[in-house]
Amino acid sequence: MPHCNKQMISFFLTTKCNLCCEYCYNQEERTRIKEHTLPLEIAKAGIDWYFANNASRHIRFYGPGEPMIEFELLKNIVEYAHSIGGDAVTTEIQTNGIFGEKERKWCLNNFNIIWMSFDGLPEIQNKYRPLNRIYEFKFSNKTSAEIIEDNVRWLNNNAEGRNIMVGARVTMTDENIKQQKEMVDYFHNLGIRYVWTNPLFHTVGHIPVNDDPQKKKEYKFDMDEYLKHYLNAYRYANVKGMFWGSFLTINFDGESTYHCRACTPTPHLTPDGYLSACDMVLLGEAAYHMNPFIYGKWNTQNKTFDLFNDKVKALNERKTENISHCKNCEARLQCGGYCLGEVLNETGRLDGQKPESCIAIKKLLKKLGKSEPYKFLHP
Repeated sequence: MPHCNKQMISFFLTTKCNLCCEYCYNQEERTRIKEHTLPLEIAKAGIDWYFANNASRHIRFYGPGEPMIEFELLKNIVEYAHSIGGDAVTTEIQTNGIFGEKERKWCLNNFNIIWMSFDGLPEIQNKYRPLNRIYEFKFSNKTSAEIIEDNVRWLNNNAEGRNIMVGARVTMTDENIKQQKEMVDYFHNLGIRYVWTNPLFHTVGHIPVNDDPQKKKEYKFDMDEYLKHYLNAYRYANVKGMFWGSFLTINFDGESTYHCRACTPTPHLTPDGYLSACDMVLLGEAAYHMNPFIYGKWNTQNKTFDLFNDKVKALNERKTENISHCKNCEARLQCGGYCLGEVLNETGRLDGQKPESCIAIKKLLKKLGKSEPYKFLHP
């Protein structure tokens, strides 16, 4: 089904993180302000509001830091969601996988979907996703690859019929583009059967990327190489009974004039008390050129969420029939105008374009065609 159908409420728990990822897209956003953690009061109010106005009972945890660092808060939110929504509640997290035995035992019984942000082969994982030094002592100075491998194996080995899936979400850089088939074998040996790969994109800063010549100059990613090795890995994974997805193909299993849930919009509660429509906008204060995604704010006096209706309307209208370069594109219904977060970050416009991504999507659609419905949609 189209990715915009993945309706849920997301909780951005904290800005604290136990990794120091070299390519972290929100590192500028997180480091220029004081640390924030989502207040439980706002999280509970978000559940009340969302469940009262939507049929979905799916809740999700995400950054901007590592959500498992605020483990007790996370547990309280899940418990409260079940107290309101009962057995209909389903749970999902995107985590960097750096947590201990106590946390993984709880995850086994309380999460339905666990996406590990995981760059595959240990030498790449450890290079690009090293441990934050202030957390090293908690993990006996193990590498991030050692910790996440242990947690993935343990979760998969102890699933025992539980309704749980442990998958991987992989950032593709020039370092691992050519190793995709090897990564298929590596993940398969860990018990992972569902993988989404994401081409590296620009970090979020104060201004659109197109207005920042230095940032554009420093960015390096060979899309043609990615596509070539992706297609080989995709076919190889099929033979091994694995799903090897690409962020470029998230709408190949349906038709939509929207790219994703950002345009509907679905709520993502930020640590500083705002409603964001996108994973790329993790804090509401001083969102700069990404401000069009901030469509509401927690009202501390009235204890309600105030919606910015002009922002909601603008997001709703971001569909292919309203974008000039999409109207006659043969891939428009399997793309939906591409990732609005990346487009806005680079161009500063809701109707902007990433031409390289457009070309890549059309190439993949020609090679792969439309897909059967994905069992697990992109995180």
